[in-house]
Amino acid sequence: MGQGIVENIVPKTVMTFASAVVRGATLTSPQGGMMTYLKDVARVEVYDGTAWVTVASGTSTWKTITLGSGYAHDGNDNGTVQYRLVNLFGEPTLMFRGGVAITYNGPGGAIPNNGIINSTLLPASLRPSERRTIVVACSTAASGETSLKFDVNTTGTLVLVGTNTTNTKPPWASLNGTFVSL
Repeated sequence: MGQGIVENIVPKTVMTFASAVVRGATLTSPQGGMMTYLKDVARVEVYDGTAWVTVASGTSTWKTITLGSGYAHDGNDNGTVQYRLVNLFGEPTLMFRGGVAITYNGPGGAIPNNGIINSTLLPASLRPSERRTIVVACSTAASGETSLKFDVNTTGTLVLVGTNTTNTKPPWASLNGTFVSL
């Protein structure tokens, strides 16, 4: 009788395991709909009938990006330039927010540091396996464009691309609402 209660309750609870390895050794025949929490990666997963898939990940706090010379936070009142690790559909993803103000320098107004905005590289664990390119909004003031290319590189650099012409010198770019997969 007690076994019947356990068999009916277990598939409806969120079971906690130290890791996926421990879960696999414990749940040798998972049933569709079972949910687990994995402590080592702070992640909730559900068994969909054929595989364990991520439902959510642990809290990831926003981290402020240390900007290089010629760049400042709060471009166009968009806030501090920050990133955090999130999990979208089972894939580790970097989420960005904030606005970067750009001060062009030298003859012809070159973008500082060849467009590399960060003075501190992204941590190695948060770098993509290949370059990730997204489009970010920018000011139309002093610019013939409304967007720039933004590269998140395997080296940990964050680069604004597309300001090399005399008519594309936006004073700010917004990273709000942008994501790149790792």
